[in-house]
Amino acid sequence: MNSPLSGWPVRLVAVLVALVAAGAAGCGAAIAPAADEASRLTLDDFRGGAAACYDRVRQPHTAVVDTHLHFRPFGGPAVPFEEVVDYLEATGVLFANVYGIGQMLPAASSCTYYLDCPGTPVIPTLRNDFVNAANYLTKTPPGMHLTLSMTFPDLAQPESVLEGIEILDTEYPGLFRWMGEVNLVKQAQFANDHEPVPAAAIAEWTPFMDLLRERNIPLAIHSDLGNDEEPTRYVPLMEEVLGLYPENAIVWVHMGLSRELTTMDAAQHVELLESLLERHPNLLLDISWRVLDDAYFSQPEARAAYIPLLNRYSDRILPGTDFLASRDKDLEVYRTELDITSRILGYLDDEAFRNIALGENYFRLLDLDFTAPRICPAAGAAQ
Repeated sequence: MNSPLSGWPVRLVAVLVALVAAGAAGCGAAIAPAADEASRLTLDDFRGGAAACYDRVRQPHTAVVDTHLHFRPFGGPAVPFEEVVDYLEATGVLFANVYGIGQMLPAASSCTYYLDCPGTPVIPTLRNDFVNAANYLTKTPPGMHLTLSMTFPDLAQPESVLEGIEILDTEYPGLFRWMGEVNLVKQAQFANDHEPVPAAAIAEWTPFMDLLRERNIPLAIHSDLGNDEEPTRYVPLMEEVLGLYPENAIVWVHMGLSRELTTMDAAQHVELLESLLERHPNLLLDISWRVLDDAYFSQPEARAAYIPLLNRYSDRILPGTDFLASRDKDLEVYRTELDITSRILGYLDDEAFRNIALGENYFRLLDLDFTAPRICPAAGAAQ
């Protein structure tokens, strides 16, 4: 997708961007144009000692890491693994988590998406993790870094989680470096036999949480804050997890938001997140899913509340699209999701942009041998 500023002198573009940023009511940087092939990054740009810097005026605002990407759907045909990889290459994404979908529709179901089939149960299963692992071994291109994630766990049945890990260890030893997205409470699936995980079950997670901590494996949890009628109804469940397992790296996906919660006061949400981040040093937030932009980040007043939070805790934030690779999706859908979920990044300060969009947090969390490029001193971001 070509920028309307393509072909203009870089210096003139920089002036225009700076003027727009200055008029953005203190919200931060203007959105940078899409990258041309000459500005496209490669893995070599993330090797230690790379001389190149990232020019936020010339290069895009979109993240180079997608930490929340479902290579498999809930049901029906999937986009082939190699095609999803093509989407990443086409949009400049170099690092990604390979999520399956742990809660699948029955194999005999004709449904692709659980919302289209209320009354049909979605059942935790290892199926997608096996498919992803087999594809990962044979279809990961040399110019991309992918991380396999275990998505099978049923958090309400903690005794089954170690068993599943042992099965994956037997077939694919050492390949899985992430766990999630797994559901603590997901209201959207209430019509498909899902229920919130009881607090008593959370207390029984210790065996698998110990193993995750020993292996430095983060746990990415979907846990709805609440809904428009009761915005904080389910917060105690996440607080229970954080209180019982303070040494585990826990990623709260979508910052707790959902389609059931689109009218929460942004200042109230920010205050809640700040309190949790301050009390739980190993908590991280995932800002994936377009719902965040549709309902919150795209609104100037709400965005102004979130930007200081993301800047202040920029070493605790991870980007992602939440793209679901069902066969009714294509490259343009992925490109749109990446753009929408990355828009907020264009407003952040340089340190936050480097930590989040350029992947420094991701590399640090997984102890990967990559380093995000520094930001060019002449970048057009307002500080």
